[in-house]
Amino acid sequence: MNTSQSRTETEPEAVQPQATQPHGAAARRGPLRAGERVQLTDEKGRMNTITLTPGGAFHTHKGFLSHDQLIGASEGTIVTNTTGAQYQALRPLLSDFVLSMPRGAAVVYPKDAGQIVTMADIFPGARVVEAGVGSGALSISLLRAVGDNGYLHSFERREEFADIAKGNVETIFGGEHPAWQITLGDFQEQVLEAEKPGSVDRVVLDMLAPWECLDAVATVLAPGGVWINYVATVTQLSRTAEAIRADGRFTEPEAWESMVRGWHLEGLAVRPDHRMVAHTGFLLTTRRLAHGVTGISTKRRPSKTGFSEEDLNAWTPQAVGERAVSDKRLRRVARDASSTIQRGALPPEEAQARRDSQAAEPVD
Repeated sequence: MNTSQSRTETEPEAVQPQATQPHGAAARRGPLRAGERVQLTDEKGRMNTITLTPGGAFHTHKGFLSHDQLIGASEGTIVTNTTGAQYQALRPLLSDFVLSMPRGAAVVYPKDAGQIVTMADIFPGARVVEAGVGSGALSISLLRAVGDNGYLHSFERREEFADIAKGNVETIFGGEHPAWQITLGDFQEQVLEAEKPGSVDRVVLDMLAPWECLDAVATVLAPGGVWINYVATVTQLSRTAEAIRADGRFTEPEAWESMVRGWHLEGLAVRPDHRMVAHTGFLLTTRRLAHGVTGISTKRRPSKTGFSEEDLNAWTPQAVGERAVSDKRLRRVARDASSTIQRGALPPEEAQARRDSQAAEPVD
């Protein structure tokens, strides 16, 4: 065996130098550290996520596990608690984090976020704008895709949602991401002030009425750029598609949904799981044509494409199934998201001091 081959096999940790690693990558490698979130899986496959704290302990009705057993240990280690129960310890994946992070609004599921990143061709260094930040789940996937040298400008109407998103983004990246900017206000107004015409590569909208943003998207999106929409209902999907067709500045829209079904694997008992992640939303994509060009009309049978007054008044949050979230609950979730950052990104002593000061604040 030659020397270079031996060195590659015996020194897997010799990856990129610390100074050149992409933002947040260092927190995904190496031994488990104090302040990190760790996913514990027991012998029955049940999972619990804890934040490692020196001197802390994970308690169940079957004994307790000292955090000090995990701090400094290799990821993927198996530890035993005081009664002999075993746990495997791994860092949560992005999909695990998204489904368990503090939230004030429904999150974009990992299956849809993956489709958005791929089907909208979100590439490293891309200039992307998104609207409807919610709890920041999709923002995290977009930031990973554009990288440190890319650009993501997120627009959110509610300050409480923006605070929750900031907390979750900074938690998973261990601090502020250099490519991210978030602005409060209506997308169709703010984006025209913030972005130059034709300067944006991709537009991602997760909102109630994306057709209202058609002119703004057409203005900032570069020729050939992709516009992808995430909508919850068939009526939203239909109206968005018809508005794009009638405008003429975009290609023929395409729409789909994805459903994920797990499988039970145990010996010869191999069958679909009884539960699955079925409909969460529809994705609709189109691309910006060159300036002054009108899209080619697709030949199809005539159909009723108009909307009655009743239809136009039907798009309210309650009508499409959105549940109202109280301001009090949003403030509490924002505090939870913020405290998660402190646990994950600050030294334990400073994190505890901040949590103590937050606990002393009055709650409305």
